[in-house]
Amino acid sequence: MPEPDNTFAAANGLLHRRVFLKTGVAAVGLLTAQVAAGTRDPWMKEPGAALGESGAPSDHESHVVRTGIGSQPGTTGSGASRTPLEFLDGIVTPSRLHFERHHSGIPDIDPARHRLVIHGLVDRPLSFDVESLDRYPRASRIQFLECSGNSGSATAPVAAADATCSSIHGLVSGSEWGGVPLAVLLDEAGVKPKASWVVAGGADAAMMSRSIPLAKIMDDAIVALYQNGERLRPANGYPMRLFLPGWEGNASVKWLRSLTVTDQPAMTKDETSKYSDLMHDGKAKLFTFPMGVKSVITSPSPGLAMAGSGVYQISGIAWSGAGSVRRVEVSADGGNTWAESALDAHVLPKSLTRFRSAWRWDGKPAVIMSRAIDETGAVQPTRVAALAGLANFYHHNGMQAWQVGADGGVTNVYV
Repeated sequence: MPEPDNTFAAANGLLHRRVFLKTGVAAVGLLTAQVAAGTRDPWMKEPGAALGESGAPSDHESHVVRTGIGSQPGTTGSGASRTPLEFLDGIVTPSRLHFERHHSGIPDIDPARHRLVIHGLVDRPLSFDVESLDRYPRASRIQFLECSGNSGSATAPVAAADATCSSIHGLVSGSEWGGVPLAVLLDEAGVKPKASWVVAGGADAAMMSRSIPLAKIMDDAIVALYQNGERLRPANGYPMRLFLPGWEGNASVKWLRSLTVTDQPAMTKDETSKYSDLMHDGKAKLFTFPMGVKSVITSPSPGLAMAGSGVYQISGIAWSGAGSVRRVEVSADGGNTWAESALDAHVLPKSLTRFRSAWRWDGKPAVIMSRAIDETGAVQPTRVAALAGLANFYHHNGMQAWQVGADGGVTNVYV
């Protein structure tokens, strides 16, 4: 016999995942009274703004911008900016809010002069401009992109930082990526039998480059030309970039200009001095590309205060570089008990997945957190377990806990 919709599924007020929030009766009554009285708000009394060439967010949403924008000392374009996760919903990040990570600024590339060259261990070296790539078969998929340094501040050993969701976890975004499958281009070039790696090079001033296993290139890699239905924006690789679903963002080289097919990795500066995982024994792991299963509650979170006891929606995102998210569980008592969360309809492989839970908050202090399980059975680890083997901040996928105070304020906390 199915559980009734108001069944508590875990301690401290978490309701069954079938529960959905309902509109407040008072608000509906007030709106009905206004309509019945013929009340007209000021914006209903005169024509609105004229048409424009492109849309823009409402002025009332001016606070929804990328956060944590900063360049490394001595530079103007080497740094990162973060997606404001706490103000978004669904699984697709607007292009203007997609996180950015640059190593030497954003190049202003003339697409008419830009070329992608495929050479090395191939039968036929090839060169492509944007127009020629537009003639090839294309694919589009909604998938996440995450910097391997995302959530790095959660590895600080002393105390939890006074920080927002976006400032800790905002180096992840979801987009519809469209482009040419690289397997098509390499099949045309003719890969030689001893080939096993591809070195991807970018056209920025840093000449960013990464070594990628040939197996990944032939599996699901694309030369991305579009993001969310429009041409790539300069900050995300215009006119073309490499996109490797589920793998650390740094390997998806932007402003792609070369693919050199080789029989071994190049051991470039960007995969040795950086983007390698230092272990406690002093050794380092290289080429740890896939991003682990992960989730974070985006609302409520720091900066989104709760207004007294009552039923609230706990919402967040989950993702995994290994495939689809199969289950997300939420706790409102610091991880002592868990309840399964409802997943939105679009559960896609290597994509952000939106989860939601109904929580009857009693107005007392609480600690909320989430954990994700992917299709391989991998379970998001606790923060302590995630830090057990690593001595750096890359690839951190430990659980995030938020402390809800009696006043409704939300803060970052370690459990």
